[in-house]
This record gives sequence, C-alpha cells and structure tokens, in this order.
Amino acid sequence: MADLMQNPDSIIADLLEAGALDAAALDPGAPIETGRRIVTFREDAAREGAAALEAMVAGKLAHSGDFSGHAVEEAGIADAAGLVFDEISVAVLGAEAGAALAEAMMASAGAADDSASDSAILAVEPEVLVFPAGISADEFLRGFAAASTAIRDGLVGRGAEISPAPPPGEDRAPDALAVGNTWGILATGAHASRFSGAGIKVAVLDTGFDFRHPDFAGRPIAHSSFIAGETAQDGHGHGTHCTGTACGPRAPAGMIPRYGVAFASQIFIGKVLSNGGGGTTATVLAGMNWAVANRCEVISLSLGGGGGPYVAYTAAGDAALRRGCLMIAAAGNDSRRPAVVRPCSAPANSPTIMSVAALEPNLTTAPYSNGPPIDIAGPGSSVFSSYPMPRRHATLSGTSMATPHVSGCAALLAQAGGPGMRAGTLRARLRAMARPLPGRPDVGAGLVQAVP
Repeated sequence: MADLMQNPDSIIADLLEAGALDAAALDPGAPIETGRRIVTFREDAAREGAAALEAMVAGKLAHSGDFSGHAVEEAGIADAAGLVFDEISVAVLGAEAGAALAEAMMASAGAADDSASDSAILAVEPEVLVFPAGISADEFLRGFAAASTAIRDGLVGRGAEISPAPPPGEDRAPDALAVGNTWGILATGAHASRFSGAGIKVAVLDTGFDFRHPDFAGRPIAHSSFIAGETAQDGHGHGTHCTGTACGPRAPAGMIPRYGVAFASQIFIGKVLSNGGGGTTATVLAGMNWAVANRCEVISLSLGGGGGPYVAYTAAGDAALRRGCLMIAAAGNDSRRPAVVRPCSAPANSPTIMSVAALEPNLTTAPYSNGPPIDIAGPGSSVFSSYPMPRRHATLSGTSMATPHVSGCAALLAQAGGPGMRAGTLRARLRAMARPLPGRPDVGAGLVQAVP
C-alpha cells in the first residue's frame, strides 16, 4: 500500500492542486485532513483489535515490530492495507482501507451485541497534516503554494527546493557570536548544572539532522527516517536547530557560545517532517513508536497540527509514560497577542504529553505562543543554535525553540535522579522546579530550570 508512507509534501501538493486547500483562507487552528484514518486500540487488547481491523478492511496489516528497532521501511509495507505501531497500540489505514472500515462500522452500528474484538478498537480519527512548530500552517502553505506555482510556471529551475516561508521573528541576519552562553542556557540555569545528560536517550522527532555538522563531529547519533524517499539528513534546518538546543556541545569550537543543554546525552534522530517541512499524524506516530521502542527517556516534539486532543496521540503519550519515557511537545505559534490567543495545538494538547510555551528574553510570553493547556515554558525567541552547513548556526524563534530547552533540562534531571526519575515523576518534578512567573499568562508552572 504505497500511500501509507507517501511523502507529506506530495500529499500537500495534491491537496493544493485539487483545490482542497485555500492557503489564503485557512484557519490557522483548523486541522487539515489527508484522507487516511488513524485507529487506536485499547492498550490491553491491541492484538484483538488488530485482528478485528484486518477482518473489517479485508486486508493484511503490517506491524512495526516486524522491523529491526521498529524502524519501519517503505518497501516492507507496500502490500499492506495498514500499518500497526505496536509499541503505542495505534494503526494507520490508507484511504481505501479507511473507507472499507467506515462501511463496516456503519453496517455494524446498532448491533445488540458487539464482540470483545470489536470493542478493542478504541477510536477512529482522521489523519491530519503536521508542521514545524516554528511555522504556522497558514504561513507554511502560503510559502508552499507560491513555490509550487513558481515551479509549475517555470519561474524557477527544476529540482528547486520547496521551502516554507520563514516564520515571524526569525532572524536571517548574521548572528553576533560571543564566547559564553546563550540567553536560554543562562535563563534555565543549565550553565551551572553539575549534570550533562550522560546515559540519557533524547529523541528529537523533527526534520532530521545535518550529520556533517562540525559541532557534533565524533558523536554517535542513532537515526531513522519515516518520510518516504528521504533519509534522516536534514534538508530543512528546523530539526538541526532543535537538536542543537536540546543536545548541542558544551564548548563549540571557535568564538561560539554554548547553546546545548544536555551536551553528553545520547541523541536519537527521528525524521517525521520532510525536507519541505510537511508531516502527517502517521509520520509523527511512527517516530513516537520508534522512540518508545528504543526506550528514549525524553522525546522532544517541536511540531504541531490543528484540532485535538486526539485519542491516538494521548494513547502514544500514555504508552511512553508506562515505559519510562516522557513526551514533550510545542504548544504552537498561531497566537497574535494580545488580540488573539489560540489554544495549544496537537499533540501538545494531549494530557499525557508535556506542553511547552515560549518566552521572550525579558521573560514575557512570546506573542505567537499558544495558550492553555500549558505545563511549562522555555526560552523561545531569538534562540541561537546549530543549523545545516554551510551556515552552521542560526537564530530562530518559536515554541519549537522553547521545547528542546525543556527536553534538555529533562535529560539533566533524569540523569541526576536516576532510574526513579522517569516519565510522570520526571514531568511532575520539572513543573515543581520551574521558576514561577507571576503575571505572565499561559506559561504553566513557569520557566523551566535545570537541576543544579
């Protein structure tokens, strides 16, 4: 079933071409459906649910557990009607199988005695598009549509990269470099921590990473791509920047400030957003499943989509917590304070996932940062970090940048607290340690703090 791993950029291009998306009229908080379906099983009956689902769609399901480390490969699911992410008890169905499921469910509606296997299916939800949390959906699509039109009309050369428009607040000018620490490192107290994140696995689920980056030379990095036709190499920049903030070096070479929090953590890169910046519920769930299977204590998600909270994301976050992992996600950048404050985006709005708001250098709430539900806040505006070569470093703004600050601090605390400081305990302790910010709206417990 080729469309299970279809590149999200091609999905977006098809929707724009068919007139199913109007980037100019898009509500930034509205979910954008792909036509596929996400099925969540009851955790204690996932096997029965998968069997029931196969019968209902009359097709074979592939399982992530059939792949080494749950690193799903496109070739291995080509003939499947759907794909089950075994660690988180969630499945994705292609459009045809999804339609068959809808018919089967309608036919069985009102039945007097549902079987135990049928009740094992907890929820069926639409798959939606997902974007980097440094870029709102409407801004992304306007940039994507403009680039697509230019390519179609021959205004740019063949093979030109389709890139989203830069988000408000992004600093494209050369960065002023100075030895010392970035404001985010100082504000969180990471510079004064005795801990490094050693022995803690941090998964960054994003656009990948630039493995050629000199600041990470010699550092082992586990990686897997869940985007069809693309490796985990970052062709966008967002993932490299977020990885640097969470896990960058303590002392970069040259006149470069320290920008990484958990500088000795084990890095896991899951590419769930394309080089163009697009993703879907399924690509994100695939990365979540992989990170949980690898028992990454901290799973950082600087991405989001409209709608929710979704049962699938909530189930994935719950599965992570039960396995000693904590998912930390960006609240989103769709607000325009003070006039418009939008609610937290998905997956951060799921109660099993820790949500992160963004702060300005003066510790006011960033004008773009989405509102409740919020757990905690991190430095989000004017954040200096790593970026793909040859640029090497960049300064970006967004809840995307706040999230890896929290993830890095979580890794330091997980190291300091030992095996007992995991999952829900880790989340609660991060909140308890946060610096309160009275009078600052929508920052949850306050500014995240590194363990001394």
